[in-house]
Amino acid sequence: MKVLKLTPERCTGCLRCEIACSYVQTGLYQPAKSVIRVSPFEGHTSYAPYTCTQCAEGWCMTACPVGAITINAAGAKDVIDDKCVGCKLCTIACPYGTMFYDTSTRKAFKCNLCGGDPACAHACPTAAIEYEDVVNADWIGDFARERMGYVLALEGAR
Repeated sequence: MKVLKLTPERCTGCLRCEIACSYVQTGLYQPAKSVIRVSPFEGHTSYAPYTCTQCAEGWCMTACPVGAITINAAGAKDVIDDKCVGCKLCTIACPYGTMFYDTSTRKAFKCNLCGGDPACAHACPTAAIEYEDVVNADWIGDFARERMGYVLALEGAR
């Protein structure tokens, strides 16, 4: 299984991923229409790219009342424009905030992994975004476990 692996500590905030994504998705350089976003932290001293994790739960897909979200050949949850009625239930259901709504088309949109060849991964000069085979798609589990240990240690120090 191939997934987008995001490594925030490598991100420089160059926004090449947003530009490449918007071009592939829309044919125009419109970062606002990108489905990958870069968040600045600590007064723009660090950055973190984020996009749909293609979660196994598929809350967006489950919430869609008209079946407009399906799984494509790359394994991504994909919005079928012709079926989408623009109700925004998928944007509400997504716990990660990576389902977007286009006010001009009145349709939902999200990462579709560019059909298995993500433009963001090609555009990233620091390998903060990689598209790779993984045995375990839960790459955030180790981070969460480590972070929880840190949080519990802080709580114990009080």
